[in-house]
Amino acid sequence: MPFDVTDFKTLMALEPHGPDVFVGIGPAYPWGRVYGGQVVAQALHAASATVDADHRVHSLHAYFIRGGDYEEPIRFEVDRIRNGRSFITRRVVARQSMGPILNLSASFQIREEQADVQECVMPMGFAEPEDLPADDWGPILERRSIPTQGARSAGWVRVAGDVGDDEIAQACALAYTSDEMPTDAASQSHPLHAKLTEDPGSYGEVFVGASLDHSIWFHRPGRHDDWVPHDFQGYGVVGARGLTIGQIYSRSGVHLATVAQEILIRERTR
Repeated sequence: MPFDVTDFKTLMALEPHGPDVFVGIGPAYPWGRVYGGQVVAQALHAASATVDADHRVHSLHAYFIRGGDYEEPIRFEVDRIRNGRSFITRRVVARQSMGPILNLSASFQIREEQADVQECVMPMGFAEPEDLPADDWGPILERRSIPTQGARSAGWVRVAGDVGDDEIAQACALAYTSDEMPTDAASQSHPLHAKLTEDPGSYGEVFVGASLDHSIWFHRPGRHDDWVPHDFQGYGVVGARGLTIGQIYSRSGVHLATVAQEILIRERTR
């Protein structure tokens, strides 16, 4: 049976199982597999548990190996690749009884007071989240989609409930939400996407789809238990793969993170 996980803090409450090994659980999801953002966020949390508090995460790169079973706990094994003076590197393998489901590398940087220049600007004209209808699919993540044109997907996203002021917890909340919008942007380049416009619930009938790899660059700390705009642009499809790159801002326009994701978008033949 699915685990009783209805809030983000419970989702991040990993249980230690020996040196540098942690176990996490999650809720049921309507598409029948573990949500990729959950595994990325929990793996990042596991990695951060082996890092001193004077370092903050600056990037992660993850490969989704196979779909996870939400009825089974996930084991996160952390490898302390390197402890440098400025940067710390960790590798995390998430496993279930079927084998590895995620391989993640995360890098942490000591806090440095250096130049801070923002070139990326939040798009103008986005409707406020309070003026948009809810399209949530679970109790932990809330979403308000913003109408867009072309191979693009945008929306206001947040983790439900209070996550707290801890920067690592907020970075994990960003990781959790970052897997929500990319698929929509990447899939819109496909010639068969018009079928989805006519019948939005037919994605699984038209495509075999999954997240393949996922990268996040954390530029500045922010609060992801508050509404933040996610803006993703698709960059075409080739070889049954679609690429999208997106920017995440604070509500006031501060550039918080850049996310890149490649998805599997294979035409279903049977």
